[in-house]
Amino acid sequence: MSKKTDLPPYVSPYQGELLAGVDEVGRGPLAGDVVAAAVILDPARPIEGLADSKKLSEKKRELLFDQIRERALSFAVARATVAEIDQLNILHASLLAMRRAVEQLPIQPEFVLVDGNKKPDWRYPCDTVVKGDGRVAAIAAASILAKVTRDREMVALDQQYPGYGLAGHKGYPTKAHLQALEQLGPSRIHRQSFAPVKQLSIELL
Repeated sequence: MSKKTDLPPYVSPYQGELLAGVDEVGRGPLAGDVVAAAVILDPARPIEGLADSKKLSEKKRELLFDQIRERALSFAVARATVAEIDQLNILHASLLAMRRAVEQLPIQPEFVLVDGNKKPDWRYPCDTVVKGDGRVAAIAAASILAKVTRDREMVALDQQYPGYGLAGHKGYPTKAHLQALEQLGPSRIHRQSFAPVKQLSIELL
């Protein structure tokens, strides 16, 4: 990967081919599921331009999304629902989504690299990589699959729950989103455990 980072290049303790990267998207939004993806890249079919999904343009993400699905040795996308987020808290829900993504890989990994500094409760040998989506190709690929999947879902949900602007901000707490929440009140896809939504729900009682 050519992506620059303020951290040194990461060297995995596992050097085999069945290495999975896993990442999640959607910890910060006030609405929608948290989505995770896991990817085992194929060394024989390299993908150029993999980087942290947040640093890429939408057009580039969409292009890479298709290439990852076409060329990866194995990939899977999973989630934790809004109800699970409210029940477990966002950290544990994110870890649950990542565990589900890895468990659903058609080809199972021998080692997993997890973005961040927390790892799910699972049976896989693994390592955590801070800012891994900018340092490890497989994690970057996972971040792209997760982000494109979630962004598309939020665009679709904008049609079902009009007025909140979900297609634009993807559920994040922008000024426009907070204003819409005050005007419309929370919907069933809003996370009741998140402070701005919880406060509004209390006020509406």
